[in-house]
Amino acid sequence: MNEIHPRLKLWLEKDGQIVMSDYRVRLLERIAESGSLSQAATGMNLSYRRAWGKVKELEENLGVRLVESEVGGAGGGHTTLSPTGLALVRAYRSFQDRMAATLQEAFETELAAITAGPSPETQEP
Repeated sequence: MNEIHPRLKLWLEKDGQIVMSDYRVRLLERIAESGSLSQAATGMNLSYRRAWGKVKELEENLGVRLVESEVGGAGGGHTTLSPTGLALVRAYRSFQDRMAATLQEAFETELAAITAGPSPETQEP
């Protein structure tokens, strides 16, 4: 199909610093799913250092703790999202869903008829 679909890239900033984006929320989700920053990093083709840096950057920019880590032990370390981290991921995904619905509605209202191509009554002979 050759249909046109609207797209929008979202992120949140605080004082000019990114505090959430698709990339960052995916990293947090992978940490929540795996219980491991290392596994989350690997799943996103990131180095552990880069992933850890992104988490620390988010925490610093937001002023809240997003992850909780336990070091070492028999099975190695463990990283989970803090309650604030979990709430942020849920809220950001909900925000994205609402923005996508609003975007689709605006597209259908403003552009869908124009971008659908010529209708039979507007085609020239």
